[in-house]
Amino acid sequence: MGTSVYLQDRLQFVLNAAARLVYSRWTSEHTTPLLRELHWLRVPERIQFRLCVLAYHCVHGTALVYLSDSLQPTSEIVARRCLHSADTMTPQVPSTRQATVSDRAFPVAAAHALNSLPLETWACSSLLTFRWETKSHLFLQSYG
Repeated sequence: MGTSVYLQDRLQFVLNAAARLVYSRWTSEHTTPLLRELHWLRVPERIQFRLCVLAYHCVHGTALVYLSDSLQPTSEIVARRCLHSADTMTPQVPSTRQATVSDRAFPVAAAHALNSLPLETWACSSLLTFRWETKSHLFLQSYG
């Protein structure tokens, strides 16, 4: 999370080259139809997908303890128990001072990533269903 646009472009170049290799296409051909047919996410969505999966593990207690402790559901915060959001298991986004550095921290980025998904997507009971729903949502967001 928080990688430079230059680095993401370089990674996307490698992903495009891999798609061309799979289909034996020329380097001058456009890769969007190939990526869509392979059902591959673009680099920013792929980063968000990995972050969402790790955050899912944290919310369900299957991640490492220090990561799980960094994400707090809104329902566990005493000052927010009377809000409607306390009924859901949405993670609390910690407040930050510096948008450039602090927003890339795992608790902030993971909470933003999970909260950007539709509620029925990240509230899935199984990891397999969550991965499928998340990838489908990000795929439609990317190519839709």
